[in-house]
Amino acid sequence: MTDTNARIADIVNSHDVVLFMKGTPLFPQCGFSSRAVGILERLGVEFHGVDVLQDMDIRQGIKAYSDWPTIPQLYVKGEFLGGSDIMMEMYEAGELAAVLADNGIAAQG
Repeated sequence: MTDTNARIADIVNSHDVVLFMKGTPLFPQCGFSSRAVGILERLGVEFHGVDVLQDMDIRQGIKAYSDWPTIPQLYVKGEFLGGSDIMMEMYEAGELAAVLADNGIAAQG
């Protein structure tokens, strides 16, 4: 395992919900990241945001780690769920809320 993979694994396994994104939750830097943040906010879920624009190793490494070519990427309890489009599909179908609930992640507020 490379140093970057180890860093990513540590991030993914240290938080219940992690969103690798462009920008920050307060200031997303792309439309897809903004949509992903919006979905999580609508669900009232606390999450850890990782700004891939601040670290090129993480930006490239996360794509290899998940074998997924795009950002944002959502992880719940260490499991990769998908990017913005998959998040939207799961949200609209009620599946994302169910996955969070099944993993003991409660909505806030």
